[in-house]
Amino acid sequence: MKIRLGYACVPVTVDETSSHTLTYTNYKKLGIKANEKLDSVIKSNFKGLENILKYNIRNDITFFRMTSELLPLITHPNVEYDYFEKYKDYYEKIGNIIKSNNLRVDMHPSAYTVLNSINKDVVNSTINILKNYLKMYKYMGIKSIVVLHVGSKVNGKKESIRRFIENFNMLDKEVQEMIVLENDDKSFNIRNVLSICEKLNIPMVLDYHHFKINKNNEKIEDYIQRIFKTWKTIPKVHFSTSKDKKNKRSHNDYINSDDFIKFLDKIKFTNQDFDVMIEAKQKDDALFRLIRELKYKTEYKIEKNTIFL
Repeated sequence: MKIRLGYACVPVTVDETSSHTLTYTNYKKLGIKANEKLDSVIKSNFKGLENILKYNIRNDITFFRMTSELLPLITHPNVEYDYFEKYKDYYEKIGNIIKSNNLRVDMHPSAYTVLNSINKDVVNSTINILKNYLKMYKYMGIKSIVVLHVGSKVNGKKESIRRFIENFNMLDKEVQEMIVLENDDKSFNIRNVLSICEKLNIPMVLDYHHFKINKNNEKIEDYIQRIFKTWKTIPKVHFSTSKDKKNKRSHNDYINSDDFIKFLDKIKFTNQDFDVMIEAKQKDDALFRLIRELKYKTEYKIEKNTIFL
């Protein structure tokens, strides 16, 4: 069993970001210089992403979640701007770094991306967001995924799942093939999400933190093989630790290594390689600390930032 660790969006141990933003209010205030400012922010984000990827490579991190804020205002209805052809050289450069170093990258849009919303405008906006992600991947010359939650539970869980499936079936095939579903910590548990994924033949991301918060009497051992089977490539898992007992849903700065070890012990019978996205506030530093603690506490074979059991 080989497990590769990754982190999300922004490292904390170096001063780099690819998430500079520009609000529509500030964009309007700039008048004729608005697009000049937008261009500057986008180029800064591309440069930040390039530097982050190179930092990851130097530190043997080959699994990474790219920010969903790379292109500010891209879905705003009142902003007409060339986000793609104008930056084709930037996309190509990022794509070449990803491909030449065998990196696994993906994206996880904001909570406003709700495919099963009862609001048609929200659904249309979500479809537009997904199409932009697909276009971004194409300009980079890569194939990757976008992780979604099932979304709204308005009118009950059964009706909400029906809406998701109905709206999913309206999407272009290429967009459908990009979507991966994740269980959440409030509404749609692993049974719900796994059922949808098996019906639609799409992958499921297990979020183990969400699973522990939102479960009945399920045992992860009873579901993990079915979850892994939804993937045609190496499965992906999200792992995080609660901030504290009062804030169970919030992510801690770091990962509780004892909990991580217990999780691996529960599922190692699968003998399945998989990737783990570390969702902790201290990002890359949390990844490095987890590796150090595993070296101290276990007999796992650690090679770079990958674990062999």
